[in-house]
Amino acid sequence: MTTKCRFCGTNLQHVFCNLGMSPVSNAYLKQEQLQHEEPFYPLCAYVCQSCYLVQLQAFQNSQSIFTDYAYFSSYSDTWLEHAKAYTEYMIERFKFNSSHHIVEIASNDGYLLQHFKTRDIPVLGIEPAENVAKVAKSNGIPSLIKFFGQKTAIELIRKNQQADLLIGNNVLAHVPDLNDFVKGLKILLKPEGIITMEFPHLLQLMKKNQFDTIHHEHFSYFSLLTVEKVFAQHGLILFDVEEISTHGGSLRIFAKHQENSNQPILESVNILKQYELQRGLADLPTYLGFSEKVKKTKRQLLDFLITAKRTEQSIVGYGAPAKGNTLLNYCGIRRDFIDYTVDRSPHKQGLFLPGTHIPIYSPNNIKKTKPNYLLILPWNIKDEIIKQMAFIRTWGGKFVIPIPQIEVLP
Repeated sequence: MTTKCRFCGTNLQHVFCNLGMSPVSNAYLKQEQLQHEEPFYPLCAYVCQSCYLVQLQAFQNSQSIFTDYAYFSSYSDTWLEHAKAYTEYMIERFKFNSSHHIVEIASNDGYLLQHFKTRDIPVLGIEPAENVAKVAKSNGIPSLIKFFGQKTAIELIRKNQQADLLIGNNVLAHVPDLNDFVKGLKILLKPEGIITMEFPHLLQLMKKNQFDTIHHEHFSYFSLLTVEKVFAQHGLILFDVEEISTHGGSLRIFAKHQENSNQPILESVNILKQYELQRGLADLPTYLGFSEKVKKTKRQLLDFLITAKRTEQSIVGYGAPAKGNTLLNYCGIRRDFIDYTVDRSPHKQGLFLPGTHIPIYSPNNIKKTKPNYLLILPWNIKDEIIKQMAFIRTWGGKFVIPIPQIEVLP
């Protein structure tokens, strides 16, 4: 079977990173499912030789991945602070007020729109996961339970729901039909409206060896060079870009209609594009050399775990994120190394990690078992977790950070 680039249609021939076979990263299991067959799919990222979009094949449709979703944004203090700061920044910079309409795609449990709502700015969330959208609705956030694309955008226009600000935080990577999605953005945006999108920066993924951010929910991985091409193809122009710290290093892009002359194109766009060019993101060999770094990290982590278990040290995980499931499955780490993991979200507690079948408990369990090491799987919020779990130091417990390379912190 020939795989074609989901943006430009070029035949994909070059492997960026092959992480073997893996289950869908948010397909958590109940006790009764552990004895049943569990589907695994190839987790192999390709790079397009024409547009340099790094991407996975779609082995499952969006409905099966996102309809009943285990991720709730409001269980990370760091992410909530980021959302509040974003809201204040956008209101200050673009003077949004009660006469404007804010629409967020993949609005989750209302973690972000709540801050616009408290400022009396009309909002609408578009969220495909019914279980998550219900939480947003219960908190007073109007939410449409749909996948976003041209069809949904046209339906909203008919209801006079065009957006002055169209937000998409960590959704662009999750879109299998990339062109349909961006066409939808173009349709839904008012003539002088603004789009902001946040997504993990491919340059940081490569630079910091963040291979665990590759999983089946993330269909695409973007550089600024590539995302600019995608938006331009559909009549949208990037007029600003910011590098932000979330998810180990992300981009926040600002886009407008090609016809909108109100927002000048800032130098930030050209500066970052030039930097990406200098780092080789328009050169195929740059992408083809990434796999060796990934293999090295796997060997380092396994060396540490084997040594720890030989000396009868106990290890538990913190968190049950998608990235953690990629890491554990790729490295073959199961209960022979990690006794259990913990997560603040009650929606994950009592379940088991896909593939590895490691049980998920409440963080309170750590005080009961007093492990020697706590392996932080959501390393992107390690500072928040270390602060929360500082009490493990009372019995000599240490923190283990797996990415970009193994690091043990007292």
